Amino acid sequence: MPAGSDLIYCYDGSFDGLLCCVFESYEKKEIPVDILVAATAQPLLFSTKEIPTDSQKAGRVLASIPQKLGPAALVFIQQAFLTCLGQKELYILLFLRLGYRNGPSVMNMLTDNVVGTLCRAVKHLERESHLFKGFLRFSIFSNVLVGEIEPKNYVLPLLTQHFCERYPEERFLIYDKTHGMGLVYQPYQSAVIPISSLDLPAADAEEQRFRELWQLFYDTIAIEGRYNPTCRMSHMPKRYWTYMTEFGSRPKEARPKLPDAGRTLLPIPVQEKLP
Repeated sequence: MPAGSDLIYCYDGSFDGLLCCVFESYEKKEIPVDILVAATAQPLLFSTKEIPTDSQKAGRVLASIPQKLGPAALVFIQQAFLTCLGQKELYILLFLRLGYRNGPSVMNMLTDNVVGTLCRAVKHLERESHLFKGFLRFSIFSNVLVGEIEPKNYVLPLLTQHFCERYPEERFLIYDKTHGMGLVYQPYQSAVIPISSLDLPAADAEEQRFRELWQLFYDTIAIEGRYNPTCRMSHMPKRYWTYMTEFGSRPKEARPKLPDAGRTLLPIPVQEKLP
């Protein structure tokens, strides 16, 4: 039985790097107190161990997961790695150790703290990515569709298929400001690349006209007597408003009022915070 240690693993932040941490944990028969990205690690009270990324070791761990835990477990930890959960790397390591002991049944052990915590984080990721499929807005710059988002989770991998299939003949960019990444697409080719910053030019006259038309439509369908700000924020959380065309750059008091769910097709209320 591996003993707990006072070590902190430091890795390069990649999924393969995390799998190498799992390999190291088994090889050295130790469980670290935490796993941190080397570039962001601060001076700590615990000693640290640098875990280099080795594709052969990562491949061995990757192959073992569907064999011993089932294919669903592999998808699950890949999605867990995209979440904004604190200490997600350590939770994934503990989940895999639990899974290697219990097999595919680990996916049903929802009362276990590790499994339950990861399940809630993955559900939060899935909810957020689903909302962005409806809340993402594009503007046209030089015949390229450009949209900006500030997600809590790293949702671009989950949005790729949806938007590539929705706009197969277009060229577009979805910029994730939170993580400094961008999904770029041209017909039948896509890639997620690092983008440290994005400075967009001012909207031209045609783009501005379409924005105003969309805002006018949004204002027109609103029903003054049924204005309900609490309902609006339940269906459309406030943190999504920044880049939504219908809200625009008008002063706060002049922003459009969203009709209630009885007049529009809106998502069901969501819980935005992890339990």
